[in-house]
Amino acid sequence: MQLRIGFGVDVHRLVEGRPLIVGGVTVPSSFGAYGHSDADVLLHAICDALLGALNLRDIGFHFSDNDPAYKGIDSGILLTHTMAMVSERGFSVINLDSTVILEQPKLNPHIPKMQQIVAGILKISKENISIKATTHESVDSFGTGAAIKAYATVLLQKLD
Repeated sequence: MQLRIGFGVDVHRLVEGRPLIVGGVTVPSSFGAYGHSDADVLLHAICDALLGALNLRDIGFHFSDNDPAYKGIDSGILLTHTMAMVSERGFSVINLDSTVILEQPKLNPHIPKMQQIVAGILKISKENISIKATTHESVDSFGTGAAIKAYATVLLQKLD
């Protein structure tokens, strides 16, 4: 059996008046992540992890922020397209481990819904989707609430 590991990271600054979308869930907040798409930092990190596992470059290469077709796009669509690339190459996801860094609001109440959304797109059981949330303890741009970051690691297997 052929296995591949991929790692992804994404960062967006936070601004007033944008929706805060993390893992496909709109989290109640007066601010959100700034970006060309819906700026879902978690789904972007997962895309990069999947692409990295198969040496397919990164999310910006496939879904350029200079392309008007992706302006405001739901990142779930980007992840779905990324999963199609994974499937076309004969791979499937075994599991995902991820962490989101955000000072506030608290993400833990929303994690089960995020797991459900991501599991559906990755076509695996919710039990194989780990999403954790932490803060930066008031240190740096993440700790002061100026930005949000996500890390993701995936394990893929080649299908027979």
